Amino acid sequence: MRRRAALAAAVLGLPWALGACGFRLRGGQAYGFERIRVLPQPGGPLTQELRRSFGATVRVLEADDPVDLAQLVLDVLQEQREKTVVGVNASGQVREFQLRIRLRFQVRTPDGRELIPPTELLQRRDISFNESAVLAKEAEEGLLYRDMQSDLVQQLLRRLAALRLPAGT
Repeated sequence: MRRRAALAAAVLGLPWALGACGFRLRGGQAYGFERIRVLPQPGGPLTQELRRSFGATVRVLEADDPVDLAQLVLDVLQEQREKTVVGVNASGQVREFQLRIRLRFQVRTPDGRELIPPTELLQRRDISFNESAVLAKEAEEGLLYRDMQSDLVQQLLRRLAALRLPAGT
């Protein structure tokens, strides 16, 4: 019985102890803007995930909305997936690939003032290859691409959350 009481006291005191050391969950992003236009429309899979990630806090303007409604314009300049061979065995068969996703973007105001110059974000993962498990490796590749895509979207969202609009926007 004492053990249970000690365990309950430890569990109930855990959030307080974590808060005392400065730990806190990241939580949702707070943006300095309410409306954004993401170009091009509809864009690739990464751009589409980005649109969904804003949630209810930011309105992503559609193609038929007037441009002057936007407070920010996010230009996705390049969204590219790459797959390169990085390892082969003695007989020349592929043993390892490197998967990459590149995202080039810039952020500006609707009147053309540059807030974030053209910037490139890159994610890469290595994946082993085995010709006897091709279907499993294709599924793993798809999961790695989705994971990298989500990481890039989160990086971009953090950059946008740190952005402060110039006065008069």
